[in-house]
Amino acid sequence: MTLAWILFAIYLGGTAWLGWLGFKKTRDFGSFAIGSGDMSPLVVGITLAASTASASTFIINPGFVYVDGWAAWMHLAGSVYLGFVGMLILLSFRFRRIGAASQALTIPDWIGKRYSSKNFALYFSIVNLFSFAFIVLLVGGISIVMQKLLQVNNETALMITLVFVTAYVFLGGTYAHVYTNVFQGSLMILVTLMVVYSGLVIMLKSDPPFWQQVAAIDPNLVKLVNPESKLYNDFFSIYVSGFLIGAALVCQPHILTKALYVKSDQAVKRYIGVFGIGFFLFLLLLLVGFWARVAVPAEALMDPTTGAFRQDLVMTVYLQQVFPDWVFTLISIVLLAAAMSTLDGLLVGISTITANDFVLNLMNRFGAGKRSPEAQMRIAYRASHLVLILLAVSVYFVNLHPPKLLGIFGQTGVYGLVLATVPPLLMGVLFEKVSMTLVWIASLVAIVIHFGLFFYGTTLFPESGLAFGNPGLTGAIALLLSNTPVVLATWWTNKRRPTV
Repeated sequence: MTLAWILFAIYLGGTAWLGWLGFKKTRDFGSFAIGSGDMSPLVVGITLAASTASASTFIINPGFVYVDGWAAWMHLAGSVYLGFVGMLILLSFRFRRIGAASQALTIPDWIGKRYSSKNFALYFSIVNLFSFAFIVLLVGGISIVMQKLLQVNNETALMITLVFVTAYVFLGGTYAHVYTNVFQGSLMILVTLMVVYSGLVIMLKSDPPFWQQVAAIDPNLVKLVNPESKLYNDFFSIYVSGFLIGAALVCQPHILTKALYVKSDQAVKRYIGVFGIGFFLFLLLLLVGFWARVAVPAEALMDPTTGAFRQDLVMTVYLQQVFPDWVFTLISIVLLAAAMSTLDGLLVGISTITANDFVLNLMNRFGAGKRSPEAQMRIAYRASHLVLILLAVSVYFVNLHPPKLLGIFGQTGVYGLVLATVPPLLMGVLFEKVSMTLVWIASLVAIVIHFGLFFYGTTLFPESGLAFGNPGLTGAIALLLSNTPVVLATWWTNKRRPTV
């Protein structure tokens, strides 16, 4: 316990110092939102990998692999990775060029300027609020680890997390996000290597052979399609939907805007390379779901209060079982860092988007447009700080009684956000002439299909056999049905190949 608090205090102190360095680099709202475009590709690549591999990767998703085996890993890691990297390559270069030319600060700002429509920017600033669900997931994951590590209750863990992360983002914005993510990402790489090594030792020393033991527990765990799974029971829900959702996730506000942190296409190429290596390494941690099947007694994953199985405890309990107490403590600190590295990026994104594309947009509509650009940026700066405080308070109260499956809750919300954002970004990058009406329709249709199928799919299509409880499946269907006709129609209108 004492060691845990000492290491945690050191981590807090180091992160706070980096946040202070970010504060000294932050001069105005523009640098708060995206920096000054002068960042190293290595730094951006590590930051992107750290902020993409969040509490879901390090804490939540190994539980899905524990329950559903290879089918879950292939969906959450393999397919998502290929779709994510492919979409990142497809969008980043021209997104950066268009964003630099228009001086865009956020994704809604980019969309509004690309389509010359403030209404469009306002709409996407509202859609961006779906990321609140993902923030709830991250803070909930941090609380789970912190309660076990520091022996505090949920309320205390939430308070520590939200006050600390909100404070350094409040001060340093994007620079604080980047500086702390490089620190956190480096720790995450070190711990990932340690955990992967522990799993390899378990596999090599197993007698009978490791995969035979896993198959003896449940033969479906070693199948690439798990017919008994509630979420990953067919090829489409595992592979197609994983690839498509991975591609869509690039359109999160804290992901694609990384292209605006650098000044050249060469820098974009380099940071994507760094990201690709780091993110794949982090995704190997989902294999803990298999290793825990052999190394962790099933009763250790039961909630002591209710007696119910807790799949969100798989990673934490595995680390307790496999590593000495002091190593478990060290690794747990890094698990907190992993979640915070994504949380701070989301907080920067949602606060700057709300301030720049919602508050200023409404002000300009109701007479404040007569203010000078400098005055408007000062207002946006203050508004972004107010949004951070309101977010922290809201997330605190929601996580006092968190949703049953944090992973599904967070995925459902963030998928709604990215599905709505894919049409304008994809069309805006691939084609010169785009019908804004078609893009509006595609965005709205994507949201309706995704949430409609997730909540009512089983009722509407009881004989389909599709796992509508998997938000990746409903998101993939929504992505295909909303974007395919628009891509074909836009291609036909332009009468030429897409420009990448």
